[in-house]
Amino acid sequence: MVRLSQKSGKQDGGAAGGGRGGGLGLAAVAYISIDYLRHLSPSWHELLQPLLWIVLALIAITRVPFYKHWSAELRSALVFIAALVFMLCTLLYEMISVRSVTAVLGLTWHRNTPPLPDTGQWILLGLNEKLPQVIVDILRARIVGLHHYLMLFVMLAFSVLFGSIEAPGLGIGARYMFTMAIGRFLRAISFASTILPSPRPWCAARRFDVPHHPHHWAQKFYVPYASDPNAINNVIHQDMVYDNGVVGDDEYRPDWGFMSFLADFLRPIPSGEAAWINLLKKAGGGCNDLLYSGHMLVAVLTAMAWTEAYGGFSSVFIWMLVAHSAQREVRERHHYTVDCIVAIYVGILLWKMTGFLWPLKNKSRELRLKKLEKIEGKLYQAAKDSDLDQIRDLLKQVELTSQSKNNQVGKERARAMQFFAGGTIVFALTVVVLAFVLTSDG
Repeated sequence: MVRLSQKSGKQDGGAAGGGRGGGLGLAAVAYISIDYLRHLSPSWHELLQPLLWIVLALIAITRVPFYKHWSAELRSALVFIAALVFMLCTLLYEMISVRSVTAVLGLTWHRNTPPLPDTGQWILLGLNEKLPQVIVDILRARIVGLHHYLMLFVMLAFSVLFGSIEAPGLGIGARYMFTMAIGRFLRAISFASTILPSPRPWCAARRFDVPHHPHHWAQKFYVPYASDPNAINNVIHQDMVYDNGVVGDDEYRPDWGFMSFLADFLRPIPSGEAAWINLLKKAGGGCNDLLYSGHMLVAVLTAMAWTEAYGGFSSVFIWMLVAHSAQREVRERHHYTVDCIVAIYVGILLWKMTGFLWPLKNKSRELRLKKLEKIEGKLYQAAKDSDLDQIRDLLKQVELTSQSKNNQVGKERARAMQFFAGGTIVFALTVVVLAFVLTSDG
C-alpha cells in the first residue's frame, strides 16, 4: 500500500522535479552575461538585450495554451494581490523613513560626521594588495544590481509555464512579495531606530534638498548631549532634558492637505520640490538607511526562492552573485559590513517563515490518497485472493475520483480561465517592464 501511495504522489507531483532541465539556468546566465555587455560593448548590449527579452517573452507566451494549472493560479490570485498591496504600503513607509533619518539631523551633521570603523572594509583593502589583479578586477566589476535580482526572480516565476518549478507561479510571487514586505518593514524600523553616519559623508548633500540645521526635535533631544561627556553623563543620571538652550522652529511647512504632517519628517525647502511624493521619488536611494541593506535583502530572497523552487547548479550561481554583491556594497561604501551580514540571515529566516504561502498542497493527490485509504481493505483482500480484475477496478476508481473533479469544469468556466490566463500574462509582463524601468537606477 505504501508503494501505491508513493506511485500516486510521483505521478502527480513530477512537474517540479522531473520536468526540470537546464534551460532556466542557461537563461539566467545569458541574461547576466548580456547585461554586463553594457560595460564591455554598449553597441552589442543595445542589440542583444532587447532581443533576449523578446525571445524569452515569446517563448513564455507560446506555453500559455498548454499550461494546466490555471485553476491553482486563480486560487492564488487574491493572495497575490493582497501581498502586492501590502508590499507597496511597506515600501511607502520605507521611502518616508529613508528621507526622514537623513533630514532630521541636517546636512551639516552628515558632512562633518566621520563614518564608523568597518573591519570588512579593512579586509577588502588588504586583499587588494595580496590577490592577483585579475581577481581584484572581478571583485570590483559591477556585474549584478538590484534590478538583476528582480528580473531573475521574474524568470523563475515564469518558468512555471514550462514545469520547471511547482505551480502556482502566483503563489511563489505572493510569497516573495509578502516576505519582502515584512523584511522592508523590519528594515525601516531598524535604521530609523538608531541613525548611523553614512560611509559616504557627501551622500546627503548630493541626494537630498533638506535644511543644513537639525530639526527642532534633534536640537532639543540630541544636539546638547551629542559630544560633551559631562552632558551625556548628566542626562543619563537625570534621565530628563535639562538643557534649556534656544530651540529654533522655523521649519518650512508647505500646504499638503491631509499629508501636511509629513513636513516634519521630509523637511522640504522653499526652492525644492512642491509635492511630497516627488520628494520621495527624487533621491533614487538613501544615505542613512543602513542597518540592514535593502539591496542585499532582495538578493537573498531571490537566491532562497531559486534554491527552494529550482535548485541545481544555477542556484549556486545565484548565491555566488549574492556574495559578490555583498562585498561590492562594502567595497564601494554603500553599506557597512554588518548591514550586509544582517540582511543575509534576516532574508534566509524570513523566507523560511513564509512557507505557508507556497508551495500549496496538491489537492488531487490528497483526493487519491484518501480514496486509497477507503479501499485499502478491499485492495488488500483482492491482492490476497490474487484477483487482478478486482485490483484494476479499485485502482480505476482512484483515478476516476480525481478525473471527476477535474471534469466538472464547464464551458463558461473554461472561458473564464482563458480570460484569466490572458490577463495574468499581460499583467505579469507589465509588472516586469515597470520593475525593470523603475529599478534600473538602484
